[in-house]
Amino acid sequence: MNDAPTFQPLLQARTRSRSMGLKLFIVCGLALVMTIPAFFVDDLVDERTHRENDVVKEISNHVGGQQTFLGPTLAIPYTIPALSADGQTRHGVYLVFPAQGSATVKTQTEERRRSLFKVPVFQADLNFSASFDLSGVPSAAGANVEFDWSRAEFIVGVSDARGALTDGTMTFGGKTMTLAPADILQGLSLGTDLTRQTKLTLFGTRGVEIKPNTQFNATAALRFSGAQRIALLANGKSTRVSLQGDWANPSFDGGFLPMNRNITKSGFNADWSVPFIARGVRAEGTIDSLTGLDATALGVSFIEVADPYQSVTRSLKFILLFNGLIFLSYFVFEVTTGKRVHPAQYALVGVAQIIFYLLLLSLAERIGFDLGFLIAGAATVLLLSTNAGWIFAASFRPSALWPCSAFSIR
Repeated sequence: MNDAPTFQPLLQARTRSRSMGLKLFIVCGLALVMTIPAFFVDDLVDERTHRENDVVKEISNHVGGQQTFLGPTLAIPYTIPALSADGQTRHGVYLVFPAQGSATVKTQTEERRRSLFKVPVFQADLNFSASFDLSGVPSAAGANVEFDWSRAEFIVGVSDARGALTDGTMTFGGKTMTLAPADILQGLSLGTDLTRQTKLTLFGTRGVEIKPNTQFNATAALRFSGAQRIALLANGKSTRVSLQGDWANPSFDGGFLPMNRNITKSGFNADWSVPFIARGVRAEGTIDSLTGLDATALGVSFIEVADPYQSVTRSLKFILLFNGLIFLSYFVFEVTTGKRVHPAQYALVGVAQIIFYLLLLSLAERIGFDLGFLIAGAATVLLLSTNAGWIFAASFRPSALWPCSAFSIR
């Protein structure tokens, strides 16, 4: 009696097992292949990011960009007589910082828009106060240096003068003077890295009478606009800064963080105090010896809490996980229901995942990432659920749950 038909279900089960094993390998390969279109989506996000940066530069060119300020500083021209072998007379500028420097800053912010992009801009009212003590000045000059005190002037600095909203003023000796481009020093570059130097345009007062070995006070008032960030250099041996604004999401940065800060939905206020030993810059000296002053910046940036392009870029990093999860779910349904799913249908599922990211990008630009993710995710889930319902419409069969259930026990 021939018993071969008894083993036919077993052979069919083994064949099906091998077939599904090969199918699982193909599905895993498709999951990897369908991540390739994500690179094109990432390129699209990069293109939008570059466009956003162009908009920031365009608006910054009109309002002044990121602003850095230098408070009242005394500039004294000097001459080194022709004592060297080459017989040339050298000239330079000697800077003296105040013994006590303080500033109060109030900012008002708004968002400027270009198409889908927005940039926070501000208007700032700055009031500086400086107390000078010239006892022993100059202490960092050579024996043969000759100072021209008659041409000494107070200077203040700003990184982008195009943001000036009104003429700046300086008050000294009971007299208020309008600031003009500095006479003895037009600009100042701070920092040793040429690609990241802080370049300041200087304004000063002419015709002031400064005498050595004296003590006096000076104040300055400025009104400037800018974009994204404002910072003040710690120009005093001891510096105090108080900054108040109406931006709800400030980010404090620079060489020192504020000692006290308070952030609410309606704005913020912050206070800095920088002692001389923490500043790390001499109280006086030539321009070359003051390059470390850029590291003393006390800054605040006006940032958006959630950058949609940064958030979409981060979500793209999970595409392999999402594809693998969806493909594995379809494969499990295929095994348990006995329905055959064509590789092209898996590819269409992968395309749906790419469409999710495109939809997320377009929505996040307009309504924000969180709500955009919710809508794009709901739409994609609905699409995949409808597709899965159409493919696996037949009810589960017990014989499909486990291949050995097809055996007949006799």
